This record gives sequence, C-alpha cells and structure tokens, in this order.
Amino acid sequence: MTNVDPSVATTKTTCPYCGVGCGVIATPDGKGGATIAGDPEHPANFGRLCSKGSALGETLGLDERLLHPMIRCSNGKFEQVAWTDALDHVANRLQHIIAKFGPGSVGFYLSGQLLTEDYYVANKLMKGFIGTANVDTNSRLCMSSSVAGHRRAFGSDTVPGCYEDLDQADLLVLVGSNAAWCHPILFQRMIANKQKRDARIVVIDPRQTETSGDADLFLGLKPGTDTALFSGLLTYLADNGALDHSYIDEHTSGFAEGLAKARSIAGSVAATALATGLAETDVATFFQMFAKTPRVVTLYSQGVNQSAQGTDKVNAIINCHLATGRIGKPGASPFSLTGQPNAMGGREVGGLANQLAAHMGFTPPDIDRVRRFWKAPHIATHEGLKAVQMFQAIGRGEIKALWVMGTNPAVSLPNADAVRAAMRKLDLLVISENVQSNDSINSGAHVLLPAHAWGEKSGTVTNSERRISRQRAFLPPPGQAKPDWWIMSEVAERLGYGAAFAYHSAADIFREHAELSAFENGGSRDFDIGAMASVADDEFDSMPPFMWPMHRSGREAAQRFFADGRYYTSDRKGHFIAPDVPMLRGAVSEARPLRLNTGRIRDQWHTMTRTGLSPRLGQHLPEPYVEIHPADAAQADVVDGGYARLATDLG
Repeated sequence: MTNVDPSVATTKTTCPYCGVGCGVIATPDGKGGATIAGDPEHPANFGRLCSKGSALGETLGLDERLLHPMIRCSNGKFEQVAWTDALDHVANRLQHIIAKFGPGSVGFYLSGQLLTEDYYVANKLMKGFIGTANVDTNSRLCMSSSVAGHRRAFGSDTVPGCYEDLDQADLLVLVGSNAAWCHPILFQRMIANKQKRDARIVVIDPRQTETSGDADLFLGLKPGTDTALFSGLLTYLADNGALDHSYIDEHTSGFAEGLAKARSIAGSVAATALATGLAETDVATFFQMFAKTPRVVTLYSQGVNQSAQGTDKVNAIINCHLATGRIGKPGASPFSLTGQPNAMGGREVGGLANQLAAHMGFTPPDIDRVRRFWKAPHIATHEGLKAVQMFQAIGRGEIKALWVMGTNPAVSLPNADAVRAAMRKLDLLVISENVQSNDSINSGAHVLLPAHAWGEKSGTVTNSERRISRQRAFLPPPGQAKPDWWIMSEVAERLGYGAAFAYHSAADIFREHAELSAFENGGSRDFDIGAMASVADDEFDSMPPFMWPMHRSGREAAQRFFADGRYYTSDRKGHFIAPDVPMLRGAVSEARPLRLNTGRIRDQWHTMTRTGLSPRLGQHLPEPYVEIHPADAAQADVVDGGYARLATDLG
C-alpha cells in the first residue's frame, strides 16, 4: 500500500475497475498525476488495493486523451469544433432522423464505467423524452443473467447479502469465478476467513485457475453443466433431510415443480456426475458439505452469467438457498460478483433496455408512475432492443443513429466483425469518450465528444453489495472535456426538453434519482434511497459510503434482504424456478473440435484503454495467450511458448 503524506491535499474517491468498489485516496502531484493509496475507512476494502488499483497513478497521462469536440468532415478526417457547434450538430441530426424514421431509429449504448448520474440522464432522455427504450449497456454482457434470475426468484433485482457474509460464512462456494484475479480484495477476505475460522472453499470451474489453488475442493465440471450440478444438489438436499420445510411452506412457491425438474435433470449423485463429467466421490463430497453447513455463501460471476443458460444457472443456485432458508442471513446467501464499477448503479436507474427506472419495469402502473414523476408524456411504453439485438438492428438498417458512451463495442461485443460493419452503416454515430482513438471510433464515428475520465468525474457508483460511494474529482478536466450528464443535458435542451434537464451539478441529479426511488414506493419496491433526496450540496460532497435501502421514514434498514421471507413478487414469496435442461448453444464438430473458454487476467481490464498505459501492469502477462491441453496441442502442432491461431465460426 502506498503511504500518503497527510500534509498534502488528498481526495477520497473510488476505484474505476471491478464491482468491489474499493475506496481510494488520491493525492495530486501538481503535474497532472497523483499518488494512489487504499482508503482504510472504506468498508469495501479497508485500505487494501489490488495490482490494478495500486497502479492507477500510472494511467493518468494525457497522451491518448480526446481533448476537444470533433466532427468528421467530407474528406473523412476529424476536425476540431466548438462545443456549441458539436451539440447543435448532434441535436439537429437526431431531430431529422427521429422526424423521418421515428424514435425507434435511435439507440444509446452505455457503459458500467459511467457514473449513476450519467446513467440517469441517459435513461431519462431516451425513455422519458425521445420515447424509446433502445438504451442498453455493456453490463448486459456481464450481469443481465443475474438481473433476470433475481427478478424471477425475488420479484426484484436484489442482491440479498453483503460483504460481511464472506467473513462469517463457514463454506464459500465460487462458481464460474476466478476471484483471486478478478475480485482480489474480496478473495483476500475469503482467504482470511479460511485462515482464521477454518472456513472451507469450493471452486466450481471448467478450468484450473489461481482461485482453485486455494480450494478445499475443486470441481472441474464440463462447460455449461452448472445447472445440472445445482439441480443435483437440490435433489440431494430433498432426499437427505436437509430442507427447511417451514421456510419453504411459509415463504416460497413453486417448490414441487422446481424439485421435479431438478430430478429430471440430475436425480442422483451418479446422474449428476454423469451430466457434469465429475467423479461421483467429488459430487458427493460437495453435496454433503453444502447440506451440513448452515452458513454458506455461493458466489458466482462471469462463468455463470456469460452463458446461453446464464439465467437458469443463477436460478438453479438460488433454488438451493431458498430450499434451505439460507438467504439474507449472516454468512448465508447467493451472491453475484459484479464485473464493472457501476453496473449496479446502472441497474438502479434502469440502464437496461428491459428496465424503466428505479427498479421499475414496463408495467402500466410503473410506466404511469415514472411518466408523472418525469412529466414525460411521450415516455416509452415497452421494452427496447438489448445490446446484441440493437447492433443487429443497426446492421439491418432499422436503427439510424447511435450514441456510444464510455465503451468500445467494436471489440467487446460478440461477433465483433459484424458489429463494426453495422456501425459503418449508421447515419449518425456519436461517441462520448476520453481517448482519441479506439476500434469503435475507427468504425465510422461522425462526432467525438470529450468526456471526463476517472480523476475528473464527480458523482456516485454502487458496488456489488449495494453500497453507494462517491467518486470525486481530484484533477482538473483537461482541454474541453465535460461530464457525460452535462453533454446529454445540453443536447436535451436543444431537442426542446430543457426544463426537464436543467441540472447544474451531479448533486442535482442524485437528489432527483433518490426522490424517484421513494416516489409512491411505500415498501413495494426494494430500491429506496429516499432519505438522501434532500442532501445539500456540501453533504453530497462529503457523503460517506452507504448501503441501500435508506428510507425517508428514518426506520433502520437491514443490511440483508429476505431473511424475514418477504419478497417483491406478486405473492410476496420467493419463487423456485424450474430450469430448462442445460444444453450448450454450439456443438463441437470435426471442423471445430475444441471448446473455447475465456477469462480475464489479473493485471489488465477490458480492452486495456486504461491498464495498457501502466508499464507495471504490462509486466505480469505481456502477451495474449491460450492454454491448451498437451494432447490437443500436439495434434495441432502447437508448442509451448509458440504461436497459435484460433478460429471460430464467428471469426
């Protein structure tokens, strides 16, 4: 950890990488950089930082920064223009396209790197005033399965537990999560629990990872068979007297159907082993550990979520916790480890195409409620196109204008070649960014708008345990860079919606966001931070991290949800979900004999726009690599340390 000189002005902010939401202390060096240290008072990390967070000071240079608004001219080159010209151009082009093709011809593609206030304005502008729900986010790729699974089981997108559960659990089950590399600060808490309290760790993953090296039991199951494993577990719990019948009877519905489907998928230890490719002894050991350990947390991440069967995997896990009543209790819950720093904040404001705002959906009562709150008579009345669907619609010529903010879909979306080709067809491609060039900019962007980067941003983010923290500016914005919320508000004004977007600060937006969360709520919705709706500007500036809910009534909110058996479904019960029989989307063939599984490395992040600037981070694994079984390598004439060319049906 880097020591901070207390005599130098420091700023408390949050790390811009994963969803752990670590507190950071930044001390500017007066030369455009800063010294970085962990915040010992932040409850997410208590002063610890991972390798990426520790190297943030090396990523603050301006060499790659986009500093001025740019418009592509008829000669194909970008030309610097004034903000007023850029904003006028964007608004005029949007007005023309909407008038000719309708609001559904416009799309916004957002990022889990945006602050909650940026997300809120984007969502309000599109769904409330332009009148289309074609606004989605790159978080769709990493956690929408959890959102869907939560909503099916709980009636709301609620994370039941908190980080303290990792300290209090006696069994930690990690599914599709290489937490040692992807969520290292949380993994350190798990290891501390193992060392101090003899907690046991089970790792479920098709491949051996850094995380599995610390496991008491490693289950290297076949890809795509997580649903079978947890269906087998539910069957085992039922057959071995490990169910909480009173909790099931009083607080859940659909148990009989869920159990019947689980039996049909994996009706015994032997059937589970056959379905997953695991040894029967290992399956039996895991089932016994789970059944006999009341305090168990099941943590899952991209290996579960980024899957054609992701939502069913989530519900198969939740089913086992509902069946044992191990939910929302100290040391006992299912727990989704979020990949991005503000994917949770985006979910709170409705940053997904199938959400409206403040954890409300596209039901008639919710639409009417948000319409009245926003005073938006032309509010969208149905779900929009999700990320992949949106870019397919662009390819078909149905979406004519796209505004991309803080993400690089030309690299990060599936079938990237098709995405790049689609983007080149757009009549208007606007990109709000803080870098001069990336694959998306080079895919036919017409307008570039310079946005604040980390260190210049001011607003809030929400981490994986529902904790809202301030991200504060500690550097002056370079050039003509502006906050994303300001850019969108200026366009909104030019579109004729100025009265609804007359924000002067991120605090203005936060207060409105908090007010909406409590509007006609009365306990019917999980997300409620109404107590924060009247915070003054100075209170917002100094606001400490807090977990939601924060009710306006002042009643003390519990850290955890659902221990009392009260859910947000129509019948107020937790719902068992009967999953489909797990099947992989693609099959191996003679032409494609191998399965490709992807993962993150410890010291790089997304498309390396930020981490690639750090020499220190580049030393860990300086080149891309592929791991392959020696037998498969020999058959393909691939040698250790040599070159390999990978090909799929998508490129």
